[in-house]
Amino acid sequence: MKKRIDPLSLVLGMLVRLAALITCAVIFFLVAYILIKGVPNLSPSLFAWEYNTENVSLLPSLINTIIMTAFSLLLAAPIGIFSAIYLNEYARRGNRLVKLVRVAAEVLSGIPSIVYGLFGMLFFVVTLGWGYSLLAGTFTLTIMILPLIMRTTEEALMAVPDSYREGSFGLGAGRLRTVFSIVLPSAVPGILGGVILAIGRIVGETAALIFTAGTLAKVPNSVLDSTRTLSVHMYNLSSEGLYLDQAYATAVVLLVLVMLINGCSAYLAKRMSGGYDGKN
Repeated sequence: MKKRIDPLSLVLGMLVRLAALITCAVIFFLVAYILIKGVPNLSPSLFAWEYNTENVSLLPSLINTIIMTAFSLLLAAPIGIFSAIYLNEYARRGNRLVKLVRVAAEVLSGIPSIVYGLFGMLFFVVTLGWGYSLLAGTFTLTIMILPLIMRTTEEALMAVPDSYREGSFGLGAGRLRTVFSIVLPSAVPGILGGVILAIGRIVGETAALIFTAGTLAKVPNSVLDSTRTLSVHMYNLSSEGLYLDQAYATAVVLLVLVMLINGCSAYLAKRMSGGYDGKN
């Protein structure tokens, strides 16, 4: 007997395929447009050690981006991950404080970055006297990505079946050993997914860093020196209207950097989850 096709299911299936096709087309267009406009403008002068108005080098900004990303993750990742572990593994379920923290994290995740920049300028730059510096920008970005890492880590921990925990408890393992030996390895792909999203927000951030880190295009000698990341560098070049070609070239480098970070993170997540499954 021939199976009857539901018209509604058919329409919904076509809409889903259409949405996927449009999404892929938009991404392909954006990447192709950036590569076509930027690759021909890549030159050795863009990678000079010192920035000036003749070479408009992006190398100092690239180094600053890597440094700021590393420092921000070094501060935000441990705090966010351990906070999520406490909320999901140690705090009593249904606790009002836990619900309040989750709501606060979700609210903070949706605040525009320029608001974080204003807070960072008033608190870190002015009140603490750090000035426009790498340190002020790092702490501002840490506050920005902390709710994101915490919520994604918590969701990854919640996705681990309770049977894993019960089996570990049944074998005599304590809560701490269960969390770090059973739960966390199972949640590693989800946790790294949150870290990847955080990295993307750090690398692409502009507004908050203009108010806190400044726009000086040089490698800082100390954490209290002003810096400029790649996204701020690209914004400055495009806003001046004199270096649009170099701005497109900077966009290519930024795109390649994000792709490399995402690729390395995905590979690391696969290796770590594969090792836990006993495949390696």
